Amino acid sequence: MTIFRRTLLLLSASSVSLATPLAVRAQTAPGGSEGFTGKIAVKRADSVPAFPRRPEAPRSAPNVVVILLDDVGFGATSTFGGLARTPNLDTLARDGVRYNRFNTTAICSPTRAALLTGRNQHQVGFGNLQDIAAGFPAYNTIWKKETASIARILHDNGYSTAAIGKWHNTPQWEISSAGPFDRWPTGLGFDHFYGFMSGEDDQWEPHLFDNTTPVESPQKAAPGYHLTSDLVDHALRWVDEHDALAAAKPYFLYFATGAAHQPHNPPAEWIARNKGRFDGGWDRYREEAFARQKRLGVIPANAQLTPRPEGLPAWDSLTPDQKKLYARQMEVYSAFVEHTDAEVGRLIQEVRSRPGGQNTLIFYIVGDNGGSAEGGLDGSIANEAASGTGGQVGVAAQLAQLDKFGGPDVANHYAAGWAWATTTPFQWMKQVASHFGGTRNPLIVSWPGHTDAPSAVRGQFGHVNDIAPTILDAAGIALPDTVDGVKQIPFEGRSLVPTFTNAAAPEAHREQYFEIFGNRAIYRDGWVAAARRPYLPWKLIESGLSVYTSDPATDRWELYHVDQDYSEANDLAAKEPAKLAELKAEFEKEGLRNGVFPLLPAPVGAPSLYDKNATRFAYQAGIGQLPRNALPDLSGRAHRFEVDIKGDAATGSGVLLAEGGRLGGFTLYVKQGRLVFENNAYGQAHQTVVSDAALPSGPLTVAYEYAPDQPSAKGALFNPSVPGTVTLYVNGKQVAAGPVGKFLTAVGAYSEGFDIGLDRGSLVSGDPAGQARYTQPLGEVRLLLK
Repeated sequence: MTIFRRTLLLLSASSVSLATPLAVRAQTAPGGSEGFTGKIAVKRADSVPAFPRRPEAPRSAPNVVVILLDDVGFGATSTFGGLARTPNLDTLARDGVRYNRFNTTAICSPTRAALLTGRNQHQVGFGNLQDIAAGFPAYNTIWKKETASIARILHDNGYSTAAIGKWHNTPQWEISSAGPFDRWPTGLGFDHFYGFMSGEDDQWEPHLFDNTTPVESPQKAAPGYHLTSDLVDHALRWVDEHDALAAAKPYFLYFATGAAHQPHNPPAEWIARNKGRFDGGWDRYREEAFARQKRLGVIPANAQLTPRPEGLPAWDSLTPDQKKLYARQMEVYSAFVEHTDAEVGRLIQEVRSRPGGQNTLIFYIVGDNGGSAEGGLDGSIANEAASGTGGQVGVAAQLAQLDKFGGPDVANHYAAGWAWATTTPFQWMKQVASHFGGTRNPLIVSWPGHTDAPSAVRGQFGHVNDIAPTILDAAGIALPDTVDGVKQIPFEGRSLVPTFTNAAAPEAHREQYFEIFGNRAIYRDGWVAAARRPYLPWKLIESGLSVYTSDPATDRWELYHVDQDYSEANDLAAKEPAKLAELKAEFEKEGLRNGVFPLLPAPVGAPSLYDKNATRFAYQAGIGQLPRNALPDLSGRAHRFEVDIKGDAATGSGVLLAEGGRLGGFTLYVKQGRLVFENNAYGQAHQTVVSDAALPSGPLTVAYEYAPDQPSAKGALFNPSVPGTVTLYVNGKQVAAGPVGKFLTAVGAYSEGFDIGLDRGSLVSGDPAGQARYTQPLGEVRLLLK
């Protein structure tokens, strides 16, 4: 007799052995089965089974793909007049509809928060970047439960959901294996996540998560690896698995590249295709792009080209060396955009060719803000934190490594002049939410059979918070009143669906405020009032906390009639004081309603993964890839690391501990029996301190101690790297000492972490001994702050 038949007999016997039947229960059953629609009785014959009904999407609801690029200005791509050749984007634009008055928030995390919720970024908790949270609800980076994501709403209405690529919307202190995970993508409505959690990452050797689990560096297993290609491959694999396992359900795919954020890492063959294309410089770029924009019809015929901002040099004023360097920087950036176009084009073509591909609604947002000036006036070959920690280098040092641009040995970023050029025809760039150079990005929407008359450019004012309500409108799904019992606040965005087939549809989004770092503006019915802060966007990190000290009340307000002045070229503040006063009052009202005030909340006092009052920390052997904020920032700070070796120290070799990666950090390792400390300054200089004798036999304790030459400067967002002395110890006895310059920890590479026994991320050291797993058992590791 089979187990199945025996079970049926037992169940049957049980159902007839009770003499007194109980009342039939429906709807609610024991064991927490609320919502049960069958019947439960003592007798099986009187019972009716019923499984919970899964949510179903409305009939014919489309698949939805949202594509978001990073740090690509309005005038960067050929589709909108730029020099980067984007044939796949051109094709999508011809088949879909183009929007030329669509706006983001001017910087990464806030744009993504507004995009994924349909609310204003301050309402979600992202009035600022994830990296610099402040202690007010609108700025604390804690995603508000009353602003459920579009992924969660679609999931609850029968969609499969996935987020692939850049996230940047989880509190810094929750990005670790300790969780909590409710504000990771998989806790906010996405069935699956594959990507990186920080604001920037390496294209060659990224730091990825599969849902909430760190992924071993894919580059080590696949030479020639590139992140954008990997993300496309993973997205298509997810779509194929969805089609194989849940073909009856529509899907929502959020695909956010790391491109074209710094570091600019395109494959070398793409760089070669751009050689010599930018020798004319950024002033000529602006003029030529402006002319092309008018020919393409993506800006009005009466638009004006705005002048170069004060502080950016004219191209003709530069030295030959500067021109050579800056032109090369833009060749690499253009190549990065072009490679991205090819890979995202591959994604779109493959999705369209799959079952249901013609009923797939695609939103392609070409940038989450304007071009980035965060490389500084000269550009950079170190990462974004470099300008605040001492890693910036000038023209000569960059020229010496020109042939490495785009590759893994540098984290190159273009000069600020190119950020301005790629926002043609507008003023300013990323961070500057007061002007369209920071907020105006192209949008293309394609939905076969639903986006008719594609040749007509859509000129209705739009905002990134319009995407979520547009998706629900297209799918026939209503915004729920509550999610998990929490009442939802209404959408701030408006549906773009009426504009899909009618270029003359009335403007639905009639008012929108903007604010980032105190740069602020408000749009209402064709007018914009704007106030820009006095700091320059290419000096944000370098300026440190001083950005937060000047009084916003002293900022000068400007006024533009953008219905007639597309590029904000003519300031009417002096001519229209009443209109300016009206809009300033409206900004204050909207600011109070959305939690924008106080302006410029300083990023201090955020929760931490470590005890900020502690001076002693202990770690057990074998842990690895602790996030950089799991330890204090040691740059320029006196400290001591001690490592207990439990095995035979005389025969051991390999990494004892490491923090950072190939673009900056330090490591302590053993090579040929000797203790070695290696300092990696932004990938540009490696310095070692080596013990004068081999380690003795048996268990022992080794240590290094760092003493800075001078105290750390105050007022920086990060501790600056400063020269100092590293001293090595064995069982408390000094065995070596030597100078190091620009000592820094993992802040020199945002996504790198701390490891014991093996350098698990990208490698701090170029020495094989500094890359290998330590060969003897290790005990406790202790960090002592001085």
